[in-house]
Amino acid sequence: MTSPNNIDDKNSKIKTYESDLPIENSLYNELSSKFQDKVQLLYVKPNRIKVYVESKNIVEVASFLKNELGLDHAESVCGTDYPNENAIEVIYHLSSYSREEIAPIIFALSTKTDRNSSYSPSLLPLFKSVEYHERETYEMLGVYFQGHPRNERFLLPEDWADIPPLRKDFRIKGR
Repeated sequence: MTSPNNIDDKNSKIKTYESDLPIENSLYNELSSKFQDKVQLLYVKPNRIKVYVESKNIVEVASFLKNELGLDHAESVCGTDYPNENAIEVIYHLSSYSREEIAPIIFALSTKTDRNSSYSPSLLPLFKSVEYHERETYEMLGVYFQGHPRNERFLLPEDWADIPPLRKDFRIKGR
């Protein structure tokens, strides 16, 4: 599998960390045994795991994380603009209310979408808590969440006619 940056794994600059973290590694091992090359480990740190999945697989992977591994709460959704890669990364931060042993862990589920045609499946049917986070990511970065009932403005003025303000090429007029 190529990395999220479309670089062969042999030449990838993304660092993965092998560690003595039994719970974190156990979560990733269960996930990777189910999805094999559909998920890529980006890092494992104490109480932190980050994996990358292609957007076409994010709903299936998120469903497994919720229903099988007990990551039943989406704490936040955020995005990062990478204009040099022509990509926007969307990251869901998942945790657990139902499994005390994994409650401190924040599982970052990451995907990337094309910057010029930014579409990603919504995780709203799985996690009700993402409703406003996905709306904010839509509004501030321009990622349209397929299946989200309200991809509409709620922070910017209704007459906003510029590019999304968290894109790196956004410039405040007059400066």
